[in-house]
Amino acid sequence: MAAPVQEAVRAVKILLVTDAWHPQMNGVVRTLDKTVTILRQRGHEVEVIAPSDGYWTMPLPTYPDIRLAPFAKGDVERRMVGFAPEAVHIATEGPLGQAARSLCLRWGMPFTTSYHTKFPEYIKARLPVLPMAATYKFVRDFHNSGGRTMVTTPSMAEFLESKGFTGLGVWARGVETDLFHPDKRSEPGSETDVFEDLPRPVFVNVGRVAVEKNIEAFLELDLPGSKVVVGDGPQLDELKRRYPGVTFTGAKFGEDLARHFADADVFVFPSKTDTFGLVIIEAMATGTPVAAYPVSGPIDIIPGSNAGVLDEDLKTACLAALALSRADARAHAEQYSWDAAADIFFGHLTPEYEPVARKRWRRIRRLGKIAGSPAHVARRESRKLWRLVRGKSVPH
Repeated sequence: MAAPVQEAVRAVKILLVTDAWHPQMNGVVRTLDKTVTILRQRGHEVEVIAPSDGYWTMPLPTYPDIRLAPFAKGDVERRMVGFAPEAVHIATEGPLGQAARSLCLRWGMPFTTSYHTKFPEYIKARLPVLPMAATYKFVRDFHNSGGRTMVTTPSMAEFLESKGFTGLGVWARGVETDLFHPDKRSEPGSETDVFEDLPRPVFVNVGRVAVEKNIEAFLELDLPGSKVVVGDGPQLDELKRRYPGVTFTGAKFGEDLARHFADADVFVFPSKTDTFGLVIIEAMATGTPVAAYPVSGPIDIIPGSNAGVLDEDLKTACLAALALSRADARAHAEQYSWDAAADIFFGHLTPEYEPVARKRWRRIRRLGKIAGSPAHVARRESRKLWRLVRGKSVPH
C-alpha cells in the first residue's frame, strides 16, 4: 500500500470518541492508537474520549473484558464543548459513540465514523434469536447519519453498499515492520524457540478468544504437528476444557507477541466476522504465511501475494501454506504502512473551516450558559410543577 502524496496541511483539532480503547488489546485499539500517535506527531491536536477516562463502566454482556460507559453523555458533552474540535470521528457504535453522535446531530456538527467489525454477525453469534435485519438497521442508521464511514477493505465497502450504507471510504491498516520482523524467529527446536517443546509444524492463531472468531473451526482440524492459540477472551476456559491437546498461551504483547508470530510455521485465521484482520499482516511481517477462508479481509490481503492461501476447506489452506516462502510473506507485509493509513484517515475526515468551527462552539457555549441560567431553570421547574398539578407525568 503506497503512501498517497499529501500536500502540507494545517494543524487540526480532532476528537476521537471510541468505546474500544486501552486496556483492551485488539486490532481496533492498535489501529486507533497508532493513528492517534501519528496524527499528534504531525502537529494535530487529538483528544480521545474512551471508557477508561474515569467513567463508571459495566461489562459488555457475554464479554466481561470489554467495559462500556452507558451514563457518560453529560461529560461527553462537557468535554466536546471544552475541546471545541474542528473534526469529530466516532469509532464505535457503543454508548460513547451513541452519545457523541446524538450531540453532533443536535449541534449540526459534521462527523465521520468507522466500521471495524461485522457487528450484526457478532451479535448473532451471541444472541441467535435476534434477527440480523434489526441490528443492520441499527448500525446502518448510526453510520449513514455521518459524513463518511471508513471501512477496512474494498470488499467490505461493496458488502455494506449492498446493505444500504452510504458515504463509504476505504481506510486500510498498517503494520509495525520493526516490531514484527523475521529476525524475531528462532531456529525451530532451539532453546529460544517459544514452541521449543511442541512437535512441528506449529499452526498458530492469535486474537480474541471469543465465539465470533470461529476458533473452533481451527481447533477441529486434523493437522500434523501442533495447534496453538495465543490470546485471551470469554471462550478461553471452555476451549481449554474441550481441546486439551491444544496449547493455549494466554495473551502476549510486544516482543513476546512478535516471537509467537515469528516462531510459528503457519498463521491460521478462521474468523468470518473481521473486516480486515490486522493479525494477518502482523504474521506476514514476521515471515509467517497465512491460511484463511475466502471472506472479507483475507480476500483483500492475500490473493496474488504468495503470502497465504485461501480455501473454503481450511485444512487444505493450512497444509498448502506450509510450502510458501517466508520471504514472500515479509515482502507483502512491507506494502502496509501506518503512515499511509494515517494519511488516508485524515483525508476522510470532514473538518470544519477554522473560523466556522470557532463560531459554532461559541454559539454552543452561549446556549449552554442560557440553559443553565436561573431564569431558564425557574421556567423549567415551573413547567414540571404545572404538569404535576394537572396530574401528568413529570419529565426527567
